[in-house]
Amino acid sequence: MSEKSLIVAPHPDDEIIGCFEILNDPDKKITILYGADADVERKKEAQKIREFFPTVHLQIYHMSIPTTYVQNHDVIYIPDPVNEVHPAHRAWGFFGEQLARDGHNVVFYTTKMNVPYIHECKDPTKKEAALDRIYPSQKDMWKYEKQYVLFEGRCKWIF
Repeated sequence: MSEKSLIVAPHPDDEIIGCFEILNDPDKKITILYGADADVERKKEAQKIREFFPTVHLQIYHMSIPTTYVQNHDVIYIPDPVNEVHPAHRAWGFFGEQLARDGHNVVFYTTKMNVPYIHECKDPTKKEAALDRIYPSQKDMWKYEKQYVLFEGRCKWIF
């Protein structure tokens, strides 16, 4: 049985930078929730994610994650509230912390590669190709900063 995973991405491209290996796992059925405050161009670009990951389901959220999404998924991947610096990432991370405290299976991911729980990405060439193809407007970010394609980090908190 496939694991039903929910990836919360405050901005389109966060899901690939922080969770490419999750997206690339054929044993996971994935829904991605994107932030409503992302610019229009990046929201349009995000629709191309199905070219690389055809089974991914996309949604745009507004102020909160619907309860049904939380209840209908086995694992929730959400930004780390401590190590992330962008306010939207931190805000969703704190929401994820509450979900974890409420007993949900939450895994925190990062788009910052200076955390102690990073590891080398299994296929950085494919990850960079996906980022280039899906998010050309953001290409300069990983063109010179290879940390975004070389590493990923996820952790589970223990309460």
